[in-house]
Amino acid sequence: MIRRLIATALLLAMMSSILSKLFVYAEFKSNQAFIASSLCENRERPELNCEGKCYLMKKLKEAEDKEKKQENQAQKKAAVDLFFLNEKVASVFVFTIPERKKPSIQKFTLPEFNAEIPHPPSYNC
Repeated sequence: MIRRLIATALLLAMMSSILSKLFVYAEFKSNQAFIASSLCENRERPELNCEGKCYLMKKLKEAEDKEKKQENQAQKKAAVDLFFLNEKVASVFVFTIPERKKPSIQKFTLPEFNAEIPHPPSYNC
């Protein structure tokens, strides 16, 4: 049960970065009337029919920039972690390699040979 919860949490964490644009769009759709009346840059010019789309585009751009920044940080961190990880793994493997044992010699024998050929049963009617 706990493994499922951990797996679900990790899956949601990975999916949140992938679906960040979907979350921004869902927030926009749920609050579109408020955004169009209060936050829209073009609310004084109704002839543009913006209806808050300028705000949506700004938020999508921010989400994309944030995603790129996180991706760059993750790549840098992975490169640093990989560098230190190689050093640690090498020292761990040196101490944890078990000694090799010589294989024991086993005598191989074939099963006894049976010369009788099996036949299907015959039915006399």
